[in-house]
Amino acid sequence: MQHRLEKVAALIKEEISLILLHKIQDPELGLLTVTGVKVSPDLRNAKVYISLYEKEKREWALEKINDLKGLIRSELASRVNNLRFVPELFFYIDDTMDYVEKMENLFKKIHKDDNEQSE
Repeated sequence: MQHRLEKVAALIKEEISLILLHKIQDPELGLLTVTGVKVSPDLRNAKVYISLYEKEKREWALEKINDLKGLIRSELASRVNNLRFVPELFFYIDDTMDYVEKMENLFKKIHKDDNEQSE
């Protein structure tokens, strides 16, 4: 069953990416990427994680995407015919890159402090 969930999540990720690219052509959203999708075991809900390059636009873009959620879901339904249900979509900001950046800065600081102490 886990394999099916992964395949459905990958399919939804790809289709939503294409929908955002071709149907929701809003230049104000900027560089928007679907980074992941997690589907519930009953395939009725999908958490869609998006990443935006511009940090200051994240909350605004999330609101905009949530306003278009019905359009995205209906477009997804027309593209994905082999699912019994089109899952309810829930969009979240993926802040993984923020965490990675924070960790890199900490490592650089530690490395810099080590170099200063050894001199």
